[in-house]
Amino acid sequence: MEMMTQLAQELHLRRTQVEAAVALLDQGCTVPFIARYRKEATESMDDAQLRELCDRLAYLRGLEKRREEVRASIEAQGKLTEELATAISEAGTLAEVEDLYRPYRPKRRTRAGVAREKGLEKLAAAIRAQDTLREPLAMAAEYVCAEKGVESPEDALQGALDIIAEDLSDDAGIRAALRRLIHAEGRIISAGSGAENQTYRMYDDFSQRVNRIASHQVLAISRGVKEGFLKASLSLPEESAQSLLRAAAVRAKNPCGRAVAAAAEDAYKRLIFPSVERETFSDLFEAASEQAIKVFAENLHHLLMQPPVRGRVVLGLDPAYRTGCKIAVVDATGKVLDTKVVYPTAPQNKVEEAKAEVKKLIKKYGVSLISVGNGTASRESEQVIVEMLKELDTPVQYVIVNEAGASV
Repeated sequence: MEMMTQLAQELHLRRTQVEAAVALLDQGCTVPFIARYRKEATESMDDAQLRELCDRLAYLRGLEKRREEVRASIEAQGKLTEELATAISEAGTLAEVEDLYRPYRPKRRTRAGVAREKGLEKLAAAIRAQDTLREPLAMAAEYVCAEKGVESPEDALQGALDIIAEDLSDDAGIRAALRRLIHAEGRIISAGSGAENQTYRMYDDFSQRVNRIASHQVLAISRGVKEGFLKASLSLPEESAQSLLRAAAVRAKNPCGRAVAAAAEDAYKRLIFPSVERETFSDLFEAASEQAIKVFAENLHHLLMQPPVRGRVVLGLDPAYRTGCKIAVVDATGKVLDTKVVYPTAPQNKVEEAKAEVKKLIKKYGVSLISVGNGTASRESEQVIVEMLKELDTPVQYVIVNEAGASV
């Protein structure tokens, strides 16, 4: 799907909003700047929408860049098929792209790599085909070659099984199925490392399902591990995982099938499980961090919405020129009663209209205090407020407040 359309659909925005916001971001504008000073361009997108758009845009662009890198790398190896190219193009996450690339990624020197250098790939393919009743060891005897470093049939067979294990580890379908199993049945386990610390005592003998563990628990365990007070691991029903691998790899009940089953067990324990364990903890930590930011934002929102002056109804005025002066009225408990925009400053200069609107709000809600921001157009706005206060029947005070940091 075309990126702008995808962003609009995912974030429930109009395409014109997405295109305008992306253009401003590409020009180097920050999210706070766009939210505050470019409302007319983005059709009043707020900072939360813009932040979400910015993060998702970066992810999708990174995903597309990685797709291109993976395609180019596989094509340079002469192994890019039409089916594989389509799968890469349709991969919706970086994890899916990496799974597809795994069999073609240049590897450091591994047991399977050494076995390939010894010419044992054909033996591995013959065993994995499982279409013969011959014993794998007898088949391996044909590949003994001292010049290549294959000293015995056992050496040849072990090398072939190493190749099969690595191929199974690189299988994108197997890894996707294991992720689903982890989400359904996996558990996060934590235990004390032996060092005494009261902060993490509740996690000294802790176990929780992957799909139910709370964000604060993930973050606490992560901190405990980092500080050396906890050890954490992923627990997964091994028989379920092994059955999954056997179902994908073993096709016959013959000697070769049993050899492939042994390679699958080795692949799971030595290659696949350590990898998916790291990936699971990384994904959980990323999601927990995102949730923590949302909780922090919500707490900050409530803090900022506390009543500014005890027992007083306050009208706040944020001065500006072109975009108008923003007004909000909050009651003695901090509850927002009303919001308006007036245009007493240049270029509109609707002074009398602005005065009438403010008077109406004062009378309607019993406002006894007005706060005026000290930023752009503050002096002109203050002058309008002073003139208006002289025209009131009831006494209302005003104060100039520091709005440093309001934009960010």
